[in-house]
Amino acid sequence: MPPPAEPDTLDFEIQLFLEAVLHVCGIDFRDYAPDSLKRRILALAEQDRCKSILELIEKVLHDGSCRCRIVNALTIHVTEMFRDPSFFHAFRTEVIPLLRTYPHLRIWHPGCSSGEEVYSLAIVLHEENLLNRVRIYATDINEYVLSLAKEGIYPLKSIQSYTQNYMAAGGRESFSMYYTAKYNNAIINSELREKIVWAQHDLSRGTSFNEFNCIMCRNVLIYFTRQSQQRIFKSLHESLVKFGFLCLGITETLYGSGLEPFYRCLDSQHKIYQRVA
Repeated sequence: MPPPAEPDTLDFEIQLFLEAVLHVCGIDFRDYAPDSLKRRILALAEQDRCKSILELIEKVLHDGSCRCRIVNALTIHVTEMFRDPSFFHAFRTEVIPLLRTYPHLRIWHPGCSSGEEVYSLAIVLHEENLLNRVRIYATDINEYVLSLAKEGIYPLKSIQSYTQNYMAAGGRESFSMYYTAKYNNAIINSELREKIVWAQHDLSRGTSFNEFNCIMCRNVLIYFTRQSQQRIFKSLHESLVKFGFLCLGITETLYGSGLEPFYRCLDSQHKIYQRVA
C-alpha cells in the first residue's frame, strides 16, 4: 500500500489521478462519491505495487495495457439476475398494468454493468407479453462490461441463485427456458438479447438520452456526490415522458431532488415513481 500521506496531499494526488484518467481514457470519475472512490484508488495502487498515487498516475499516462483494468477497478459491478426480487415482483404488480396501455415502449437502464438486471427486466416483459413492443436501451460508462453484457454469457455456477431470485420475483416459467447451458456457462437466449441496445454513456454528465416510458436507475446514484445526483436527476426527469416510471434503488430516493412535485410515489418501499407533470 502507498505510504501514508497528509490528507490534503493525498486528496490533491487523487484529483491529479482522476484528471489523468479523464485525459487518457475520456471517462470522468471526479463526480463519484469521494470516500468510496478513494478506497478503490488506494486498493488499485496496492494491487499494482505502487509506492504512491503519483506512481499510479505514471502508469495511466504511459502504460496503455493497464488503462482498461484501471477503469474496471474504479467502476462498480455489483449485480445479479433479479437482484432485489421483491422489486421485480412490485414492478409486475404496479407498473406492468400501466405499461400495457402503450402500443410501443422505450425503457432506459443506465448503469447496467454486465447486464444481469437488464436481462431480468426482459424476462419479466416477455412473461407479461410486452417484449414484442419494447426496446430496452442499456448503458454504462464502462465499455468492457458492456461487451460482456452484450454477449449474455454467465457462469453456470451462478444459475442456482439466479433461479431462486427469479422464483421469488414472481417468475412464471422454468428459468432454464431463458438460457442455453454450454460447457460451464449459461448463454441468454437471442430472443431476449435482440430487444436490447447497448451503448456507452456517462450518466454523470447529465445529458438527456431520449424519451422513455420507464427508466430503471437502481443502485447507481449512491456512488455519486450529492451535486452530481442533482444533475443526474434532472437528466432522468428530462428523459422521461409524462406518466412514465422512474425506478430507483431501495436506499435511493427522489426526495430532496427538487422534482417531488412532478411525481407520485407508487411504491415507497421499492422506490417506484410515476411522473405526473
